[in-house]
Amino acid sequence: MFAHVRAEANAPRLGVAVSKKVDKRAVGRNRIKRLARETFRRERHQLPPGDYVLIAQPGASALSSGELRAQWLQLLERARSLKPTPPAGTMPDSPVARERPASES
Repeated sequence: MFAHVRAEANAPRLGVAVSKKVDKRAVGRNRIKRLARETFRRERHQLPPGDYVLIAQPGASALSSGELRAQWLQLLERARSLKPTPPAGTMPDSPVARERPASES
């Protein structure tokens, strides 16, 4: 499984992608999504704001529920320790620019 975090959100939000390559049966794909949503819901209060995107890889359907949950928790732990992606732009915001109001023309 892969996880990607974008820091542009106000609260932790989850997106899950499970393709037919992971499991041809909808029941198997839905089980992976259900486990991901349940685990995210339980850990949401500990996560910094951001968009969390989970992409399931082939072979995820062969794992037990406990193994899937453990991998997802491990990804969330790594995501908490990573710095969020900086906003798009070429120059970082300066503290002075944020405090100073824009001048009117």
